Amino acid sequence: MDRDDQNAPAPSRRRVLGKIGTGLAAVFASPVLAKGGGAGALAFQGQTPPRQSVKQNPVTQFPRPPFPGQTQPWPGLASRMRPRPDHGETSYQGTGRLQGRKALITGGDSGIGRAAAIAYAREGADVAINYLPAEESDAREVVALIRAAGRKAVALPGDIRSEAFCQQLVARAVRELGGLDILVSNAARQHALPSIRDLTTELLDWTFKTNLYAMFWIVKAALPSMGPGASIIVTSSVEAYSPSENLLDYAQTKSAQVAFVKSLAKQLAKQGIRVNGVAPGPYWTPLQVTGGQPPEMIPQFGAMTPLGRAGQPVELAGIYVLLASQESSDATGQVYGASGGSGNP
Repeated sequence: MDRDDQNAPAPSRRRVLGKIGTGLAAVFASPVLAKGGGAGALAFQGQTPPRQSVKQNPVTQFPRPPFPGQTQPWPGLASRMRPRPDHGETSYQGTGRLQGRKALITGGDSGIGRAAAIAYAREGADVAINYLPAEESDAREVVALIRAAGRKAVALPGDIRSEAFCQQLVARAVRELGGLDILVSNAARQHALPSIRDLTTELLDWTFKTNLYAMFWIVKAALPSMGPGASIIVTSSVEAYSPSENLLDYAQTKSAQVAFVKSLAKQLAKQGIRVNGVAPGPYWTPLQVTGGQPPEMIPQFGAMTPLGRAGQPVELAGIYVLLASQESSDATGQVYGASGGSGNP
């Protein structure tokens, strides 16, 4: 402080607060645009608000059962589902909360991973998605949506049941994105079987390698490229808390993911890297129509929830954005539930 400052009269509290209020008003009155000109990163002050902010009745906001009976061979395509899942393609509008971030999402071609990819791009992030080669047509749609938001898209097809591929996946994502700030471990395998007698070692291995081993391999490979402020998000499930009798192997992996989140969050806290999870209830994704549910259950899928319907992937997008952004800077080791009113976790 110089001499003139020391001799000047102290400003009143009202004058100080008035100046702060004026500054904040100027900030919120100015649109914020993401690099690349993506319209999704506009802060809509004084303009039409984002569609996701418009008040609606959640009971009737999205399709309700009955759904048409349908099955697909694994891994399935969102484009072939009826009705098509809503991933936010026409509704999600961002406000620049992830400006300049670099994200890798497994299972990013459809379902919850696709909703996160669209939201991240429209919030200003560059996004790499992993998916199986059979899902290429869905993945192309996601890549086009990311690029339409003015962000870089990286497509990384391959089977994450291979440790070598998981290491290559992370290396390519880091190289092509120019770093890594957000990792979403989302890809999963689910198949309903009525009895443990039907669960073979081969099927058990498929589920565990997809849901657990791959998560471990990818996170371990990614950590050297992640620094303070980075975020790891794991897609768990309501099955971790209320396991179904016909999802014995899947429920075990989802419970283990919750423990992984809570333990790893403690390990990485001092490094400034946050680890959180999301535990969805019934959501309308290809996972369900490719054996995740018995075919006879598909028409009434989600009807048992208090809201009376399955969730749509776009309804989780905001949670994934929140957990990746600085808005949740004090949240680590948490698991966020979204299950249509079932009250978990």
